[in-house]
Amino acid sequence: MEGRKLGRSGVELPVIGLGTWRRLEAAAAAGRHRELLASALAAGMRLVDTSPMYGGAERLLAEALDSTDDPDNIGSPGGGGRRDEVVVADKIWTPSPEEGVAQLARALAWYGGRVDLMQIHNLVAWSAHLPMLQAAKADGRVGLVGATHHSPAAFGELAELMSSGRIDTVQVPYNPQQREVEHTILPHAAELGIGVLLMRPLGEGQLARHAPEPTRLAPLRAFGVTTWAQALIKWGLSDPRVHVSLVATAQPERVQENAAAGSPPWFGSQERAYVLRLAGVD
Repeated sequence: MEGRKLGRSGVELPVIGLGTWRRLEAAAAAGRHRELLASALAAGMRLVDTSPMYGGAERLLAEALDSTDDPDNIGSPGGGGRRDEVVVADKIWTPSPEEGVAQLARALAWYGGRVDLMQIHNLVAWSAHLPMLQAAKADGRVGLVGATHHSPAAFGELAELMSSGRIDTVQVPYNPQQREVEHTILPHAAELGIGVLLMRPLGEGQLARHAPEPTRLAPLRAFGVTTWAQALIKWGLSDPRVHVSLVATAQPERVQENAAAGSPPWFGSQERAYVLRLAGVD
């Protein structure tokens, strides 16, 4: 899998990461969340993205990273497990500054005293949380600071925060049916050296559920594409302004298929336009 530097941070990561929205809990319900993480690591993924908004996903990730079933030992420094193999991307998601402090403390306890990337989820109370996160970055508890939003209506505010020089990364939706980031966020990130994490590469599953006939993927086979999901993932990553695409699944056996889309060659303009047509986008 190709590695890309996450903007000016210089942190190099494989281009596909594991998302946990709804899917890690689904894997845990089947007793497979540890297997899912192990499969992701075996496939070459390193970054795992989670949030307090995602139900029990943070705790389940900590369990999967740890080598023990003892809940009192989860995340403890020196407790063993696979923590050092993973770049944990977590979030603060609350309008309360006090709860933001508590969310950071919980994440630090779960992940061995350090969160590699801490993001302000959907820009909620970002001006209140940002000084706390910058202080945590300064003393080493947080590696990088970022911000996320799913709605184009908030991209103006996100761009202003990017221009302040106070964040290292952004996380935004990008797929053939959600291309608003092409107008402002992606050019701005490239200009400022901000890392870009891509969410919803499969359109939260909607695009993936409307796959074209397999024969229509034939023009993409030279690019290593054998499935529609791979075509969609590679479409986003073929924009060099994107550094990591976050793909969520509850099925360990699907991880390798997704990871295969993270290797060159990348689509050119003709191939990207072809994927747009397959997705029903003019």
